[in-house]
Amino acid sequence: MRVGAQMRRRVVVTGLGAVTPLGVGAGVLHERWAAGECGIVDGAGACTDFDPKEFLSTKEIRRTDRFSQLAMVASGEALEQAGWNGDYGGYDPLRVGCVLATGIGGIHTVESNHDVMRDKGPRAVSPLGVPSYMPNAGVAAVAMKYGIHGQTYGVVSACASGAHSIGSALRMIQYGDADAVVAGGSEATLTEFGFACFNALQALSQEGISRPFDARRDGFVMGEGAGVLVLEEAEAALARGATILGEVLGYAATSDAYHLTAPDPTGGPASSAIELALKDAGKSVAEIDYVNAHGTSTPLNDAVETKALKRAFGEQRAKQIPVSSTKSAIGHLLGAAGAVEAVATLSALRARVIPPTLGYEVPDPELDLDYVPGEARPLIMSNGHAPAAISNSFAFGGHNVTLVLGGGE
Repeated sequence: MRVGAQMRRRVVVTGLGAVTPLGVGAGVLHERWAAGECGIVDGAGACTDFDPKEFLSTKEIRRTDRFSQLAMVASGEALEQAGWNGDYGGYDPLRVGCVLATGIGGIHTVESNHDVMRDKGPRAVSPLGVPSYMPNAGVAAVAMKYGIHGQTYGVVSACASGAHSIGSALRMIQYGDADAVVAGGSEATLTEFGFACFNALQALSQEGISRPFDARRDGFVMGEGAGVLVLEEAEAALARGATILGEVLGYAATSDAYHLTAPDPTGGPASSAIELALKDAGKSVAEIDYVNAHGTSTPLNDAVETKALKRAFGEQRAKQIPVSSTKSAIGHLLGAAGAVEAVATLSALRARVIPPTLGYEVPDPELDLDYVPGEARPLIMSNGHAPAAISNSFAFGGHNVTLVLGGGE
């Protein structure tokens, strides 16, 4: 039975998983970023520490694209931390959902099979081609590996995909369609074709450096990876003795309806996403202690996001809130970005440490917020409330998503 809007159920986070250019593990992501380490090497954020053979069977590897492999490993970490141990956390399997996102899907599979078709003919193409490259292949692989029988589907909305998946999972639990959901995103697009396409758009940094909000920023750096969260209805999670890592307090999404790749220069729709998410969470601007910015290191995005934050928070409050970008440390993980950044944000709230925006050294006179340059700093909560943050995801196609996340008591 659905729960009325006035009785929406509280949703908590009990598991976090990540595979990023900083290493395998959600803890590694926070610790190395907070320490000022950068996972970008030679102009790309590759998961060089990730070897699927260490985590998956030969059969699983043969039947899946790299983006699905990343999703399975990140999901496994999150489920283990949540303490499910193969028993669905004690939930009815039909009441456990899985929503995983990607922006591109199995591009490695597409490229390799196209090469086979060109060189050997269409009969040589793998029958596993479609099941491996379809955008929902990752969520299907996770559901099969971990026996998830509830609502299971993929989300595709470019760089907002991962955040959209968490918002969808939030609503499923709030309104009684599920009791627990595995949510997140994965991406693996570091291929010749992937680089060529983004270079043709003139979207990538020609210096191969991610420096969000810096005056020298010249484009984003492509990365790969996955981020996954286990979300549960709060009372059920507490009843089974789960450790509460944080909370998803609110979510909102808007559309620029402006341009396929450029953001609305006014920042209006992005600002609306922030405002609506705060309203959904029942939070005032005074109760937000940190902003994990979309912060792509592109001239347009960083300027528009700064405008949007000022519109949503008011000029004075916007300048008081620390703002940093995970992409400065790992690059842009496209469809996985919003999920990985949600993991990073919750980790920051839990540790009470705000990681820095790496590479920020030359201020842009038109971008005048506190971008946490240089090094990490302690998270300072105002008014004695539990810590809270927003995480922004603004994507090609004009998709805007804001998540409001809480770090618990």
